[in-house]
Amino acid sequence: MRSIAFREALREAMNEEMRRDDSVFLMGEEVAEYNGAYKVSQGMLAEFGPKRVIDTPISELGFTAVAVGAAQNGLRPIVEFMTWNFAVLPLDQILNTASKMLAMSGGQIGCPIVMRGPNGSAGQLGAQHSTAFESYLANIPGIKVVSPSNGYDAKGLLKQAIRYEQDPIMFLESEVMYGDKCEVPEEEYYIALGKADVKKVGSDITIVSYNKMMKVALGAAAELEKEGISAEVVDLRTIRPLDWMTVLESVKKTNRLVIIEEQWPFASVSSELSYRIQKEGFDYLDAPIRRITSADAPMHYAPNLTALAIPDIARSVKLVKEVLQQYK
Repeated sequence: MRSIAFREALREAMNEEMRRDDSVFLMGEEVAEYNGAYKVSQGMLAEFGPKRVIDTPISELGFTAVAVGAAQNGLRPIVEFMTWNFAVLPLDQILNTASKMLAMSGGQIGCPIVMRGPNGSAGQLGAQHSTAFESYLANIPGIKVVSPSNGYDAKGLLKQAIRYEQDPIMFLESEVMYGDKCEVPEEEYYIALGKADVKKVGSDITIVSYNKMMKVALGAAAELEKEGISAEVVDLRTIRPLDWMTVLESVKKTNRLVIIEEQWPFASVSSELSYRIQKEGFDYLDAPIRRITSADAPMHYAPNLTALAIPDIARSVKLVKEVLQQYK
C-alpha cells in the first residue's frame, strides 16, 4: 500500500485506463494546458497528447454533446466538469440523449461515457456553485450515479466505470477532498458499482452517508464511541443503483437508522432509502428512521451561515442520541 492524494487516485485511474485502451480520452475546460482546475489531470497532456487530453471552450452543452456523440460511435470519453453546477447547462444531453438512447434505439446504440467533477459545497462559493446533485441525477433512468468518499474507492470505482460500464456514469467528487490522503495498493483493482461498504462495524445504530458527509458520519461515530454507543457506518458509494440491501442487513442488527447527507431534504437520497428500509425492514425497526440534510434553501456565502446549513458532527451526534433515548 502507498499513500496518495484523492486527486492522484483519480488521475491514476484515468491514466491506467487510457494506457490500456486508445478509445478512452479526456475532455473539459482547462484539463490539458492548465493540468486541470484542481490538478486532477496533471501531466496527462504530456503523456497522451492533445488528441486525447482536450481543452474545450467554456461551452458545457457543446463539448458534452461532442462526447455523447463520440460515445455512441465507439469511443469512451471522460468529460470533466469544472463543477457539477455547470452540468445543468448540458442537462439536455444527459437527460434526453445519453440516458435514453439505448432504449430509444432498441438496444442498438449505447453511450459508454463517464462525466466527472467536483460536486456540492466547498466553502464560500455562493449558491450557484454549491449544489449537491446526487438526487437530481439519480432520478434519471438509464444512468448510474457514483459518489465516493475516499481515494481508494474513487480509483476502483472510476476504473470500473471507464473500462466495464456501458451506461452513462455520473461520477461526483468533492472539491474539499482532492487533497485528502488515502491508502491505495500497488496492484490493479476495480470496485463494482452498486455495492455499499460498511466502513465501521457497530451494534446500537446504523448511520448511512456518502461523499464528504462520510467524514461527518465517521466523526459522529467516533464521538458516540466515547460514550459507549456503538454505531455501524455504511458508505453508499453508488447512489444509482442504490444498495439498500446492505443497509437493511445492518438495520436488522442495530434496529435503528440515521442518514446523513448533503442533499436538500425534499425528494432526496435519504427519502428513497427511508422508503426502501421501512417497506422491506419495518419489523426490524425499533425507532423511526431519522435523517439530517442540508438546509432547504440556497447555500449562503457567509461561512457562519454555510456551517449552519450543512450537517455537522455535533448535530449528528445529537440526532443519534435522540433516536436511542426516545425509543428505548
